[in-house]
Amino acid sequence: MNYNETADYLKGRILAVGKTLPETVIVLGSGLGKLGESIEDPLIIPYGEIPHFKASTAVGHKGNLIVGELAGSGQQVAGSRPTATVMAMQGRFHYYEGYSMEEVTYPMRVFAKMGVKRVLVSNAAGAVNPDYRVGDLMVICDHINFMPNPLVGPNKEEFGPRFPDMTEPYSQRLRDLAHREAARLGIALREGVYVAGTGPTYETRAEYRMYRTIGGDACGMSTVPEVIVARHCGMEVFGMSVITNQSADLGNGVVNDGDDVVRAADQAADKMTELFRQLIVNS
Repeated sequence: MNYNETADYLKGRILAVGKTLPETVIVLGSGLGKLGESIEDPLIIPYGEIPHFKASTAVGHKGNLIVGELAGSGQQVAGSRPTATVMAMQGRFHYYEGYSMEEVTYPMRVFAKMGVKRVLVSNAAGAVNPDYRVGDLMVICDHINFMPNPLVGPNKEEFGPRFPDMTEPYSQRLRDLAHREAARLGIALREGVYVAGTGPTYETRAEYRMYRTIGGDACGMSTVPEVIVARHCGMEVFGMSVITNQSADLGNGVVNDGDDVVRAADQAADKMTELFRQLIVNS
């Protein structure tokens, strides 16, 4: 794969407009692209212009890479707010779109080549935990993977070891910081285990029950392949799910609907945007 070519192209575009290369990347899931709109002085690069990037076809995924400044909302000091240069993916690639795992995770390896240190991933997820409600924000503390592992095949030694450790895929440091910032902002957080399936079908009621039995709290169709590859590359990872539907409500004429998922994610986007903003500028 042409990781160096893509990384060099992106570095050239970023440096050409006088921006510094970002150390933090945000991956925005279904309906959560609003965070990208809060990035100041943005350089917007459509995926179609990036060598070897694929098209993002999922609902609510705009398919742009945005580079710019994300500012904190704390008190101004000497006329300025704390800021950080970030890069945001307004839409990701999914296995259910027909892409290979190599293609789904391609951006993570490109970002590693660019010197990125942290990856913050977000997604819209269905509640498996019966205590969760639509609009809740769940910090991902661990995951259970029902997708093909993206590291299957010859190991890419330039990125990481053959058998990478996954005892802590989601950074305890960043999770602790998220809880502190959420408490300061008055934002309620859940913390739980994300279960990843291939999609594109939503889960059956029996599958929801199984996911809960094995320890899942929320489920979706993304995120985990990116996290595995990011950790293989040595990047620090933080993950958050926006709960957009509840498994306990299914049946009696209630069904999962993609447009409803995007609307629910939109309603929770402001809280997530503020929390991600503070997490990034304070990390």
